[in-house]
Amino acid sequence: MRKAFKLQDLECANCAAKMESGIKEIDGVQSATISFMTSKLVIEADEGRFDVILAEAQRICSKYEPDCVIVR
Repeated sequence: MRKAFKLQDLECANCAAKMESGIKEIDGVQSATISFMTSKLVIEADEGRFDVILAEAQRICSKYEPDCVIVR
């Protein structure tokens, strides 16, 4: 399953790169990309675990940018 999400309050390109790397490491994620210019996150992951993966992705984003929120 592939889905795109808006990242609210993404302010740092370096942080976005770190977030992308962290999200790619989540079990069940086939691919993840973050575009800093458009504040967009695209995740391709196992459909059965998608909610768990999104929760973990939010935790990773908050680690680097506490105010950044994945808009669902």
